[in-house]
Amino acid sequence: MEHSLPQVTSPWRTATLVASAFAAAELVILVVLGVTLLAKPVSEHVRDAAEAKVFEPVKPKARALVPAVGKPKLARGETSVIVLNGSGRSGAAAENALRVRELGYTIGTVGNAPRSDFTRTLVMFRPGYRAEAARLAADLKLKIVGPLDGLRASDLLGAHVALIVGS
Repeated sequence: MEHSLPQVTSPWRTATLVASAFAAAELVILVVLGVTLLAKPVSEHVRDAAEAKVFEPVKPKARALVPAVGKPKLARGETSVIVLNGSGRSGAAAENALRVRELGYTIGTVGNAPRSDFTRTLVMFRPGYRAEAARLAADLKLKIVGPLDGLRASDLLGAHVALIVGS
């Protein structure tokens, strides 16, 4: 026995599809209107903020405070200086040691620095001897003075200050 069912189209399916299409169209229209109405005020606000940032007065940057050096505790003759050749040029340390000795400082040792690629001559100091290092740098007309960097206090062999000769 063959039986065929009659083909019945449900009107509710068609109505659902039409209502969904209508709702989607409304959503697209609302999104377009929302973007159109909100985009201009938002873009104006962003532009105003950018202009305010660009045209605001430049604030001076805070400078790092350099602590006062103070007066040296040791006289030149009491200040022991180790002179190290950091340039790789033969005899540079001995040559500078003579200059330092002529200024009245005591020469602790003359030798080679751990590296030979120093481009500038500088003065390093052990903790507590910054003033002596600043005085030596001023006497030699050097601008770079800093704490031990790359050297240990034991590398100074008892000296208070190290003069690293650069190229």
